Amino acid sequence: MYLLAFVGACVLVAMAPGVSTAIILRQTLRAGRGSGMAATLGNETGILLWGLAAAFGLSALLVASQLAYDVMRVVGAVVLVVMGAQALWQARKSTPTTEVEGAVVPGWRGPYLAGLGTCLANPKAAVFAMSFLPQFVAPGQNVPVTLATLAVVWVLVDLAWYGLLIWTVARAKAVLGRPAVRRRLEQISGVVLIGLGVRLAVESR
Repeated sequence: MYLLAFVGACVLVAMAPGVSTAIILRQTLRAGRGSGMAATLGNETGILLWGLAAAFGLSALLVASQLAYDVMRVVGAVVLVVMGAQALWQARKSTPTTEVEGAVVPGWRGPYLAGLGTCLANPKAAVFAMSFLPQFVAPGQNVPVTLATLAVVWVLVDLAWYGLLIWTVARAKAVLGRPAVRRRLEQISGVVLIGLGVRLAVESR
C-alpha cells in the first residue's frame, strides 16, 4: 500500500514542470534523444544521491545549516542563469547542434553533467528528499534500507516519465527541428532557465 502510494506520488512529482524538465527538454531539442537521455541520467544520478543522503541522514545537515543551504542556492542559481544565457546565445547564433543517425554530435558527457550539476546544486531537491521519502516508510521497517529502496523506485519512475517525454519530443522532430522553431524554443528555454535561476536566488526556504 505504501509502495503504490509512493509510486503515484512520484509520477505526480515527475510530471510537474521544473528545472529538470527544462534541462532535459533543452538537451533533447538541441541534440536529439541521446542528449536528452544523457541529461536524464545525470539528473537521476543526482536524485539517487540526494535520496541516499536522506536515507543516511546527510541531507539533515544541509537542512540544519542556513549557510550551506544559501551557498548551494546561489551556486544553483548561477548554474541555471549561465545555462539560460548559453541557450539565448545559441538562439542568436542560429546554429543549434543536430543529431546524426541517432548519435549525438557533442557527446553524452556535457548533457550528463548538466543534468547532474543542476540537480546537485539545487538545495530544494535535498529538502524535498528529506521531507518526501520518510512519509512512505511503514512502521517497523528498517528506515535507512527502506529510504534507499524508495530512492531507487523514485529514479525508476523518473526515468520512465522522462523517457516518454523525450520520445514524444523526438516524434515531433519534423516540426520542432525546423530552424526557426528550434531557435524560438532555444529562446524560450533560455528565458525559462534564467527565470528559474533568479527565483532560486531570491527565494528563501
